[in-house]
Parts: sequence; C-alpha cells; structure tokens
Amino acid sequence: MGKNKLKKFAEMDTLNCVFQYPFARIQKEEFPLKGKWNKEYFHNDNPIVLELGCGKGEYAVGLAQRFPNKNYIGIDCKGARMWTGATEATRNNMTNVAFLRTDIELINNFFAENEVSEIWITFPDPQMKKVRKRLTSTRFLELYRNILCDNGIVHLK
Repeated sequence: MGKNKLKKFAEMDTLNCVFQYPFARIQKEEFPLKGKWNKEYFHNDNPIVLELGCGKGEYAVGLAQRFPNKNYIGIDCKGARMWTGATEATRNNMTNVAFLRTDIELINNFFAENEVSEIWITFPDPQMKKVRKRLTSTRFLELYRNILCDNGIVHLK
C-alpha cells in the first residue's frame, strides 16, 4: 500500500469539500446534492465545471483560484491522490471547489440534466488499450451530454 494511504483515506472522511460515493453506496442511497449543488453546497448560482479524472486535484484547485466566479468539482476514483487538492482547498478556505470520489461511469447519479456548464478532461485515455475506458469514448460522451447544459463545453487538454 502507498505511503500514508490509510491515513489519507481517514482524513478524506473529515474534509467538508469531499464526497465519497463508491458504487455500493450509490446503489443503497441517492446522492443528496444531485440537482442541488449550487443551492445546497456552493450557495450561489455560478456555473459548475467538472474536472474528470482529476488525480491530485491541483488543476481543479488552480482553476478555482483563478476563476472565483465558477464552481469546480474534481472527480476521480482514487481518494489518496485527490487528498492533495482537497487538503489545499480546505487549508485555503476555498468555497468554490469540491471533490467527488467515485467512478466516472456513475456521473449521472451525481448531476441532474443541464446542471453542468463545462467539463475538463485533462487525461482522456487512462487505459490506452481499453477503448471503452477512454473518457472520450462514445459511451462517456453520452453520459456528459445528459448533464451538460445547452451550449456546454468539453475541454480536452
């Protein structure tokens, strides 16, 4: 197991900007912020921007610092990685960034139709040999279409 991985997992549970919803949990209960991110978490009407496969979350944090009039949510399935961005956001009292630990395949369980304005995909091919796992595959693009608002943007790095 990686360096301090268990400690990071435990600390992630204490951070207010982190939501951890693996497949088993989302099967048992509905995500309470679906369709209500702005009203109940961010407390504003700013556009929501997702970073898919956010890794350590540094990009989401950097965008949130640079563009305070947008709300950013970093999504990844690896909690020990995302700990870096989540702790930085917490340490800096950032209110326009959050992190969601889940599989991107489950994204429609967390966002309502037309709730997201932009999506950033900085590493679109996490598994080069598995076409269906690529974040730019037709399967994933259909998922994004369901949550993006009209004129929504998908950014590729």
